[in-house]
Parts: sequence; structure tokens; C-alpha cells
Amino acid sequence: MIAYVPILIEASVISFLLTPIIRAGARRTGLVYMPNSRTVHERPMPIMGGLAIFIAFSVTVLHRVGLGYDTLGLLLGALIIVSVGMWDDIRELRPLPKLIGQILAAAVAVRLGVKIEFITNPFGSGMIYLGFWGIPLTILWIVGMVNVVNFLDGLDGLAAGVSIIGAFALFAVASSRGQVFASALAVALAGSALGFLPYNFNPATIFMGDAGAMLLGFTLAVISVEGALKGAATLALAVPMFTLGVPILDTVFSIVRRVHRGTPFYQADKEHIHHRLLSNGFSHRGAVILIYAITGCLGMMAILMARFGVTLTGYVIVALLLSVILISGRRLWGTRTRDTQRGDIETQHR
Repeated sequence: MIAYVPILIEASVISFLLTPIIRAGARRTGLVYMPNSRTVHERPMPIMGGLAIFIAFSVTVLHRVGLGYDTLGLLLGALIIVSVGMWDDIRELRPLPKLIGQILAAAVAVRLGVKIEFITNPFGSGMIYLGFWGIPLTILWIVGMVNVVNFLDGLDGLAAGVSIIGAFALFAVASSRGQVFASALAVALAGSALGFLPYNFNPATIFMGDAGAMLLGFTLAVISVEGALKGAATLALAVPMFTLGVPILDTVFSIVRRVHRGTPFYQADKEHIHHRLLSNGFSHRGAVILIYAITGCLGMMAILMARFGVTLTGYVIVALLLSVILISGRRLWGTRTRDTQRGDIETQHR
């Protein structure tokens, strides 16, 4: 465990020192995000913070892990995803080119060995070999995680903090099973986001942008596939799935809500879980800290599941628990839509 501390420190220090430099450069070159109807901030904010996370992560991985075949797939894919994100931050890409870029990044990682090959049989012992189907499943998993974290990036420090918790959960599972490669990657990612967080926590002085949010989602997905429990994907994917349960559920609700309204599923709005917390009286920091706490609890659940093994009964129990959370949170996810619609009707009659 102690052997990973230098990796954490190195990534954190690089990110911490690099972020203000990038922030100053973004201000000088006019790379700032202007407030609009979908955001909660009220002043122009420098972007490109994701570049600091990417550089810190890449330098640390190359220094501490080295450049192998698996590392190359991760870093090349990360470079593509950051490039797509930066282009979107600067020029605002249309949804289709952005999705194509995400698929390309995932495909590069898969081509270089990042692939789900087996899944644990939930109905019995042994594992199921996926063969060719492991390729589209891996790409779908990576692209899905990229967008889950990107959707989450709506409040200061939210995506960074949740990703740090997710990375530490992956580290806990990987290190307990002697997976040195995955452990090092997870710690490097946690450190890179940790060094950036002081500048991004409320009140933020820089945003990570789509480049940073998509990078965090991409890297968490790749680490879960490539490292901690490679060969037992059902458990491997359960760690980030349960740890990031809040943003995953929020993403599902967002898509269902938009489809139900007849709007494009990718169209941004201000009805994500963090926006609803604000509308229900939480402060900016309070909303973020609450989601941190829930994520931490789900992360502990994921670690325990991986540590002691999970049967089909275990999955059913967890599904029931999530259903209780879902039903309990129905007001949080559903009321504001009706309130918003009511407010719109009242406004139209004034």
C-alpha cells in the first residue's frame, strides 16, 4: 500500500502546479466559458483544466509504470478523448462528431488490448467467453462511462470529487487482489484529479471542461476493464457501476425524461440531480458534499461486493436497495419538472 503513495503524490503535485499555469494561459487566450441558461455560474470561467489532469496522469504513468502495450492503449485513447473534449470546449462540437470521437478513442484502446473477454456466469460457476462480442461491449462500456461523468460535470468540484472516490474504490479492489498495474493507474488518476480539485471546488477558478470530464470517465472505464478484475468482468464493472450509481441513474433519468418529452436525448438541461438539489434548498457546496457522501457509501458497497464475492442473490439484494433509493428519491428527480412546467404556464399567462 505504501508503495503507491509516491505515485499519488507525484500526480497530485504535477496537477496542482500545472493548473494555475493553464488557467493563466486560458485567460490570456480567451479560452473561457461564458454563463448561459444551462449553467449555474455567473461569470466567465477559464476552461482547459482537463489538460492539467491529462498531463499529470500521463507523466506519472509513464514515469512510474512505463510504456507497455496496455499503457499505450490507455494513453492513446486518452489523448484522443482529450483532443475531442478540447475541440468541443473551444468550438462546441455537434453531438454526432463528438460521439464518433468517443467511439474512436474507445476503439483504439480496444485495438491495443483493452477488452472485456469474459463475464462471470451470474447463474452458476465459471465464466462465459464473449469472443467477438467483447469488442462492442467494451466500446459501449467506455463510451457510456465517458458520458456519465461528462453529464455529472455541472457543479464546482462534482465530477472531480466523484471520480476521485471511484478511482480509490478501484484501487482498493485492485490492490487487495495484487493487481499492481491497475492499482498504479487508479492512484495516478486519483492524484491527478486531487491536485486539480482545490482550484475546481466551489468557488471554482477554473473548469475541467469536457476534456477533463470525458478523460475521467474514459480512464475509470479502461482501468475497470484492463486491471482490477480482468477476466471476471461482471465483478470488475460492478465497482465503478455501483460507485458511480448516482450519476449513472441520473443519466438514465435524463435520457428517459428527454425522450418522453420528445426532445433529443443529448440536449442539455438544468434538471440533473445536482440542479434539483440546488432547487430544493441545498447550497452549492452542500449539494456536492451530499453526492460525495452517497458516492462514498456506494463505493464501500462495491468494495465489499468485490471482496466477499457476489452471487445472483447478492445482485438481487443490491437491485432492491437501489430501487428503495430510487423510490425515495422520486420527488428529487421528478418534482422539479412539474414545478418548472407549472412556472412556464404561469409565465405565459402573465
